[in-house]
Amino acid sequence: MLIDTFGRVATDLRVSLTDRCNLRCTYCMPEEGLQWLARPDLLTDEEIVRLVRIAVTRLGVTEVRFTGGEPLLRPGLTGIVRRVAALEPRPQISLTTNGIGLARTATALKDAGLDRVNVSLDTLRPDVFKTLTRRGRHHDVLAGLSAAAEAGLTPVKVNSVLMPGLNDDEAPDLLAWAVAHDYELRFIEQMPLDAQHGWHRDGMITAGDILASLRTRFELTPEPDEARGSAPAERWLVDGGPHRVGVIASVTRPFCAACDRTRLTADGQIRTCLFATEETDLRAALRAPDTAGEQGDEEIARIWRQAMWGKKAGSGLDDPTFLQPDRPMSAIGG
Repeated sequence: MLIDTFGRVATDLRVSLTDRCNLRCTYCMPEEGLQWLARPDLLTDEEIVRLVRIAVTRLGVTEVRFTGGEPLLRPGLTGIVRRVAALEPRPQISLTTNGIGLARTATALKDAGLDRVNVSLDTLRPDVFKTLTRRGRHHDVLAGLSAAAEAGLTPVKVNSVLMPGLNDDEAPDLLAWAVAHDYELRFIEQMPLDAQHGWHRDGMITAGDILASLRTRFELTPEPDEARGSAPAERWLVDGGPHRVGVIASVTRPFCAACDRTRLTADGQIRTCLFATEETDLRAALRAPDTAGEQGDEEIARIWRQAMWGKKAGSGLDDPTFLQPDRPMSAIGG
């Protein structure tokens, strides 16, 4: 198992397939984009599948989430999903995406074995979407969401970040829209993972702000703690159910004590935490001439176990000396 010194066991693997993205969200990267990883530095499709296989068959991983950047930009995505779905034991497979391109790929991904999707959408207003993302692709995201639901990639979850002065008034409208379309909405506090390092705690919309806004229109009943488990989102029943809304409050209500995640970047680095400042290189082990076959797989598993054993107790966000990771969210994977 991937166990740490605090007794937490990582069973959820987040795999970044690329650091590239076709949006330029203001809370993530500058308008001109970033210096993307060079192609030789990226894991190949074969290397990704091998590492996922090691995680599933040797390390107890039961859930695999493909992320980016924007994972739909990865040419081999469908094939990767198909090969991971064929593993024994079969993990649950999900995808976090901005939804652009999902309208044309949802059915193929479902047929390949993808179980569900999380789609990022911060606003219902096309003009605000263009301001937030610097791209006029709002209609493409809506089409992608519809295609995902039609293909059976359910429950379709929608992730929203609220930004002061832009969309901070939209929480009730977003929830009403999600309920009407049978999507599960989850608000995420803005985190200090932007490439510009412009995040400020006193400028963010908090979980408390979000819940206060929602309660102006809806009755929210908290789910019991045991229903949450290790999930990052606290969830509430909306007007008695069955619909739910979640809030991921990484900053103001950290959930590190129940964390069950391990992360693999697109260039083959293991990260024990989203906010980690250290990484462990698996790419070098993968490409070493003496790490092929069963013996090589076990050596890679050993390196991975050792990395997770050193996982810190928490993210450190509540520490005045907190330092933002050098890598932005697009390079880490959500």
